[in-house]
Amino acid sequence: MAAATSRTGTITVVTTDQGLPTAVRLEPTELRKDPAVLAAEVLRLCQQAAMHAGVARREELRAHGVSADIIDQMKLPRADDLARAEHHDDAEASAPSSWMRSV
Repeated sequence: MAAATSRTGTITVVTTDQGLPTAVRLEPTELRKDPAVLAAEVLRLCQQAAMHAGVARREELRAHGVSADIIDQMKLPRADDLARAEHHDDAEASAPSSWMRSV
C-alpha cells in the first residue's frame, strides 16, 4: 500500500502498489470543486503514490540482493523518475490557469 496527499492536505489517497485507489479522503471544501478538476487531482495522487511504491520496491529488492538487471527488467521507477514527476507536478501547480488578468 502507498499513500499520497495533495499540497493543501485536503485530499489523501491510499493505493495499491500499482496505483489503484483503496481509500480516498476528501475535506468538504474539495467537494465544491469542478468534478473534472477533483478527479484529475485524485488521479494524479494515485499515480504519485504508485511511483513512490515502485521506488520503495526497487530499493527493497536491491537491499535483498536482487541484481540491477532483473530490477531494470521489472521497469520499476527510479528515484530520479519520481523527482522529475514531482517537479513537473509542482511546475503545473504553480502555473497560472489563465494569462488573462482582471482589470
